[in-house]
Amino acid sequence: MKGANLGEFEELVLLTIASLASEAYSVAICDELEKFSGRSAKLGVVHSVLNRLEEKGLAKSRLGDATSTRGGKRKRYYEVSHTGKVALLKAKEIRENIWRNIPGFNLEGSI
Repeated sequence: MKGANLGEFEELVLLTIASLASEAYSVAICDELEKFSGRSAKLGVVHSVLNRLEEKGLAKSRLGDATSTRGGKRKRYYEVSHTGKVALLKAKEIRENIWRNIPGFNLEGSI
């Protein structure tokens, strides 16, 4: 494994892969990222991140079956690896600890 530290966009892509479950392929990942984050997700950038996540051992991919709607091309599906799940949980824990440590930053009941 190259490194388990996650950049912000890597974390978003990995979370999106997890949320899409068995339907996590590049175009669906871009669509979901745009839907939930409001950020435009360029396919080339997402492909770069997916490759990097695989190199780090945080995600793995497999080729699906060829379909006539894609001219016989196969989709590459992604899933979060065990190491990726650990990295996501660690990132979540770090963020939650930092949020809990901010004094007087409770927005509940604020006007």
